[in-house]
Amino acid sequence: MSNHSRARIPFAVLLAAVAACDAVPPNAPSFLSDRATAMSVASLGRPVSFLTAHQQAQFKRGRVVFTTDFTPETGLGPLFNSTGCAECHEDPVVGATGDEVEVHATAYHPSGQPACSDLSDVGGPVVQQHVTQALHDALGIDAEPLPEGFTATAHRTSPSILGFGLLDAVPEAEIQGFADAQARGHDGVSGRPNRTPDGRLGRFGRKAQSPTLSEFTAGAFIQEMGITSPSFPTELTVAGKPLPAGVDPARDPELSQDDLDAADAFVRFLDAPTPLAFAIGQLPGRKIFSRIGCAECHIPALTTGPNPVQAFNNKIVPGFTDLLLHDMGPDLADICLGEAEPAEFRTEPLMGLRFVTAFLHDGRAATIDEAIRLHAGEATAARDRFLALSDGERGVLLKFLGKL
Repeated sequence: MSNHSRARIPFAVLLAAVAACDAVPPNAPSFLSDRATAMSVASLGRPVSFLTAHQQAQFKRGRVVFTTDFTPETGLGPLFNSTGCAECHEDPVVGATGDEVEVHATAYHPSGQPACSDLSDVGGPVVQQHVTQALHDALGIDAEPLPEGFTATAHRTSPSILGFGLLDAVPEAEIQGFADAQARGHDGVSGRPNRTPDGRLGRFGRKAQSPTLSEFTAGAFIQEMGITSPSFPTELTVAGKPLPAGVDPARDPELSQDDLDAADAFVRFLDAPTPLAFAIGQLPGRKIFSRIGCAECHIPALTTGPNPVQAFNNKIVPGFTDLLLHDMGPDLADICLGEAEPAEFRTEPLMGLRFVTAFLHDGRAATIDEAIRLHAGEATAARDRFLALSDGERGVLLKFLGKL
């Protein structure tokens, strides 16, 4: 196992500081089954430490933008998946997961150049599931049709974005170092970065198709809500066809640069959930996690390195990811994106796993145990070692994962 995969998070840094209380709050989600986990919700959605006064103000302003419900008059649609960011990132706090499931589509032709098309000329990879009343009246549709020429579709759940600013601050050299270390191994694990056409390393999205958090956030406004901004000033088309006249009452760009910057600051400065899995009692589960090979891809600790923003300067990130693409086998394969082939997915960050209720990229797994059993491809050996554990050891591991 590589030195990267052996990364360890100091107990002094990651030991959860959980306040005592007499009972689980009455409005706590059903999956908060113990006192420590319930109380940890109180720390979610907060900004990272050591922000300047200006950064704190940007975070607060950005939260307002993030929690806004947009209307056609303020820019919504005419094609959209949600009316606001917080509609998809809400459980158990703003910025966490949601229960929405999206439809995506791309075209994959292995012998083509390029092999993967995101079909941007006929509507793009995100197939919007809702339309405004004006667009419905004009075209008689209730959702965007699938783009012409697609070869595969996919379902995507809403990920938690807590701690994404810390992942954005991890140096590219560290992520590439994970890939280099895995390439030298002989265990069948060999992740690789997804890269943009101009060579930048991707790290966000289930296929690691977005290289920066700013692009990921601005892209969500146009793709999920149909809201234009200075970064994406052009309205979505209906399967490549221009919008009918009069269906979009808001002037472009519909989101100002100041509001976009504030939303970016809110997402960027959201702190990562503190793992509860590093209490002394969880050490056996952590050892099993490493022993069977989970930590080869779900690397527990990443570091941000030097950063001009003090809040991100030389910080340990409990990400449990290498941000690399791995082949997960044909049963999980769906669409391509960028250089990512249909069976390749970026290693999902496990920070905040205890708050997730549907697992894998499309939510097909109802439990962590089921999600592990569906791992294949490069994860086959680790999965088989999981299956070979005794019932007791498997329970210890699952308890550890349920505390992340």
